[in-house]
Amino acid sequence: MHHEDPAAAIHERLAPQDGDIVVRKIRYGGMSTTDLDQQLRERGITTLVVSGISTSGVVLSTVIDAADRDYQLYVLSDGVADPDTEIHNVLLHQVFPSRAHIIDTAELHALLRAG
Repeated sequence: MHHEDPAAAIHERLAPQDGDIVVRKIRYGGMSTTDLDQQLRERGITTLVVSGISTSGVVLSTVIDAADRDYQLYVLSDGVADPDTEIHNVLLHQVFPSRAHIIDTAELHALLRAG
């Protein structure tokens, strides 16, 4: 999908606000072909919450790359999905826990309120 295709547009409810980081990625992972890591480090950000479609693609690539870059990671168990339920479950329960904390959105809300 071309980045100028209307189908690739950011939904108005999620439109970036002043100060938000916006990157256009061209590979599965969120960092390998962008300056996201640099922008996060410049802001002192060391913790990431990961969610998204394609647990076995985008989420996996981003989690592995971010873990290798020493980010503290939280993967939202109810914020990721994959067409292959078996692979999704293996990643969520056997692969990701060695690199990230697996939480759901209710736990995220509690963490944000506590912090």
